[in-house]
Amino acid sequence: MTNPAERLVDLLDLEQIEVNIFRGRSPQESLQRVFGGQVAGQAMVAAGRTTDGDRPVHSLHAYFLRPGRPGVPIVYEVERVRDGRSFTTRRVTAVQQGRTIFNLTASFHKPEEGPFEHQLPPARKVPDPESLPTVAEEVRAHLGALPEQLERMARRQPFDIRYVDRLRWSAEELNDAEARSAVWMRAVGPLGDDPLVHTCALTYASDMTLLDAVRIPVEPLWGPRSFDMASLDHAMWFHRPFRADEWFLYDQESPIATGGRGLARGRIYDIEGRLLVSVVQEGLFRAL
Repeated sequence: MTNPAERLVDLLDLEQIEVNIFRGRSPQESLQRVFGGQVAGQAMVAAGRTTDGDRPVHSLHAYFLRPGRPGVPIVYEVERVRDGRSFTTRRVTAVQQGRTIFNLTASFHKPEEGPFEHQLPPARKVPDPESLPTVAEEVRAHLGALPEQLERMARRQPFDIRYVDRLRWSAEELNDAEARSAVWMRAVGPLGDDPLVHTCALTYASDMTLLDAVRIPVEPLWGPRSFDMASLDHAMWFHRPFRADEWFLYDQESPIATGGRGLARGRIYDIEGRLLVSVVQEGLFRAL
């Protein structure tokens, strides 16, 4: 497969090896650890495949316990905690080489009509995604060409990402920078019509840029890093149906960073400004 979106769908297509037990691939990458969004997305696939499919996920809460090793398969063990009249609960444990690296609890809710509905509007108006450059275009414009490693990453990237605010390249540009970031995103190709695939793909994407908001006041997002960072936990609430292969706005902010940890929260909107998903994550930051 050459299309990164197809590769993402394939990555999320777990092998069932026993009742409630699934195995996922972990591509051999040059990264030090398995991308957290991959583990969370695969865990959601495992949880969803043990339900009857008529209840979409409404929330997940996850902890990253150990770094996963690229190139080594991950086994997902699902506990069927509850099957109620309106809600279904699943607990997933991800195991790699006999060690638990991740756990997740997901809740599924039978669709129903509520007695009322409201939503705060998006915090700010932003340009349309088509009017913004891709990340690769911004990097090429600044450097003249993409470094080889970034070129390879760009070819494999399953999501088109466009930063609402221009990238900062120097410490001087960080003066008075707020701990906020916003990106338009969508899968680079069709993901099919299975709602679970779109939920798991967006779960994957939700871990890609969220901790940017913590770093923005401290160092440029691109170039050599002075900090190592890792996701500690991740929570999502799914409010409305969506497609991850259509444009969505990921508005992110970090209310605090202290004690080596940074908190980030995000709101995901469709192109019409409807709130689709709320996200909160804490990351660990250590000087290199």
